[in-house]
Amino acid sequence: MGLSYKIVPRKREIYMTKTFYITYYASKYKKHITRQGKHDEKSRYGTSKKGVPYYVYYDLDAHNYRTATTTWKVRH
Repeated sequence: MGLSYKIVPRKREIYMTKTFYITYYASKYKKHITRQGKHDEKSRYGTSKKGVPYYVYYDLDAHNYRTATTTWKVRH
């Protein structure tokens, strides 16, 4: 299936201090979007009850939290 995410156990989680670019399909816009983001203490990732992977990150462009689902690509 080729999903591009990696889930790290909570015990070993290291908070990223660098900003990154995240690209994913936004169903709201019906296209792929790229945003500048940051991982902080409120960010989280996992799998929903329906089995869909998700990642909540802080969007530096909109100054708010966003959620990427299914697949995403992160570049530093």
